[in-house]
Amino acid sequence: MGKKTTRVWHAAGILIVLVLWHVTSIWVNLPIVQSPWLVIVNLCNIFASEIAIHSFYSLWRILAGVLLAVVVGIPIGYCMGYFEKCDTILSPIVYLTYPIPKIALLPVIMLLFGLGELSKILMIFLIIVFQVIIAVRDGVKSIPKETYYPLYSLGAGVIDIFREILIPASLPNFLTSLRVAMATAISVLFFTETFGTQYGMGYFIMDAWMRVNYLEMYSGIMVLSSIGLILFGTIDYLERKMCYWQYK
Repeated sequence: MGKKTTRVWHAAGILIVLVLWHVTSIWVNLPIVQSPWLVIVNLCNIFASEIAIHSFYSLWRILAGVLLAVVVGIPIGYCMGYFEKCDTILSPIVYLTYPIPKIALLPVIMLLFGLGELSKILMIFLIIVFQVIIAVRDGVKSIPKETYYPLYSLGAGVIDIFREILIPASLPNFLTSLRVAMATAISVLFFTETFGTQYGMGYFIMDAWMRVNYLEMYSGIMVLSSIGLILFGTIDYLERKMCYWQYK
């Protein structure tokens, strides 16, 4: 599927959602369900003056949490996948801590690290890092042993093995895990932004809801959804560029 066709289908999907939303608003006929066209007009009017700063804070928290998870998770995943002893030692720790609902740790994190930026970034980090570790580890473990033999015979070192085999082989799994974790991260970020902050899309949406300003509430939801769309689109773009052999 070409890029132009993909864009057409994306645009068609967005249009279908807006039409269904509009039909629902007419059918329900209550202030709680505003027309998407009114929301879009309101969003254009208040974005620069009110919403832009909130969307910046939310995007910054997500990117910081993702970057921290990648920096920590990728090396651990490679070590667990390539070195059997590392996997034996670390797997029980990962399996024990991964199933814990991260949102349940929010009170502990806020008590330890305060109500500021760090606690919100750490929540994003905790959600994503385990999926990164497991995806990278499984990607490395799925490589047949025979793949290494040509490089071994040529005297390749560990760095060469990582560069030529491990990184390319694990990239698709890593990007898929990042894509899956992103939706959960955005949802949890919304929840954390209702505590101890005056900036962020979570705060903006809940504040509009408390003020019974449904146009602003839906404008915030639309912006939060757009942030998710941008992040997913960025991951898709990186996958096409970094894993180009999958699209040939």
